[in-house]
Amino acid sequence: MLKRVETSELRLGMFIHKLEGSWFKHPFWKSKFLLEEMWMLEALQGSAVEAVIIDTERGLNNVPEREVAAVGAAALPPQRGMPLVPPRPAANKFAAARVATAKEFGTARKIAERHSKLVSRVFLEARLGRGISARTVDPLIDDIYASVQRNLYAFNGLLRCREDSEETYRHALATSALMIALARQMNLSVTETRDAGMAGLLMDIGANQETGGPPHPEDVWAGATTDLEADAHCQHVLAGHALLKAAGDIPDAVIKVCLRHHERLDGSGYPHRLAAPDIDQLSRMGAICDTYDLLVAGREGRPGLDPAEAIRHMGEHCDGLDPAIMVDFIEMVGIYPIGAFVELRSGRLAMVVDEDPTERALPTVYTFWSKPLAKKLKGEVIVLSQCYGADEIVGIAQLGGLDLPPLGALRQSLLGGYTRAAVA
Repeated sequence: MLKRVETSELRLGMFIHKLEGSWFKHPFWKSKFLLEEMWMLEALQGSAVEAVIIDTERGLNNVPEREVAAVGAAALPPQRGMPLVPPRPAANKFAAARVATAKEFGTARKIAERHSKLVSRVFLEARLGRGISARTVDPLIDDIYASVQRNLYAFNGLLRCREDSEETYRHALATSALMIALARQMNLSVTETRDAGMAGLLMDIGANQETGGPPHPEDVWAGATTDLEADAHCQHVLAGHALLKAAGDIPDAVIKVCLRHHERLDGSGYPHRLAAPDIDQLSRMGAICDTYDLLVAGREGRPGLDPAEAIRHMGEHCDGLDPAIMVDFIEMVGIYPIGAFVELRSGRLAMVVDEDPTERALPTVYTFWSKPLAKKLKGEVIVLSQCYGADEIVGIAQLGGLDLPPLGALRQSLLGGYTRAAVA
């Protein structure tokens, strides 16, 4: 049975059949879903949506009869899906209650593990010349979107601190999460945000051993890539573009990003040497997210940069990247992103484990080494935005020569220690 319910009367466990009013009034891109988490309830009650239609056969029905009116299914307007060109809202920077980063790390880990086989299968089937369908990856995009909606930093921060994923698939998941978070930071529409996430996931779908992947950004900036190598790298872009175009149901915006995410505003990119006027917004976003993840992940025997160092490098070499979007990107990931190793004024070394959206230079860190004592420390969580100057970041930590495990294992261990301490 369908019933109309005021948003103030909603309860967890209800099944939303329809949201009344425009898609522009709420932060969800689905019109039908189970109201199962507190952030969803608070986001809906804090939105401009005055009432919804619930399905009592698929969820709870504990609203007093005097407060609701039964609605016949025939009276409902047809579902038209998402608008094609919704306006950008004035503010949409995760006003809904945030799930704590440490808690969301656990959910993000389950999402990554649940969908790793899906990503592997999609890339494998693409390499075998089989069709790709948007419907296949929709559930993964929905899950990443929901995670980013709950917490802007956790999903990508988790992937930055894990080393148990095959690199191609980790890059696809990480870039998808970065694109969704950046789209949300830029207040893009629901449709654009969804396209951004799918573009991040599929932009390197054409990369394989035959076509080769993109060169390391630092090689490009240093002019160390030969014309022959550049031609080989172009092939993964052209191959991916052909695969997505043949699928039939991949949005045009996603196909463009696959083709253009290595183009640069100054005309130095590939495959078509496009310049600023010819590069769309999502492709500019893709260039930034892809470059950042390649820098921090490393490739072909080259170790990745510290995330904070990668931000600095991109700032120095951003002639071909959109400077306005770079500002949004840095606001989104932070000056010291999760996974960055920093040195504190106290002489302690720590890893960034959480961000403060109001104090980008004052993240939460987890200590692990004392320079004065030259030894490991028992981990301590320090919320720099709340320690009133008792300690502060003085720079990026230099870890060479210290008795520490490999950086990937160190990040994974420290993130686990922080999560246990935070949820205890």
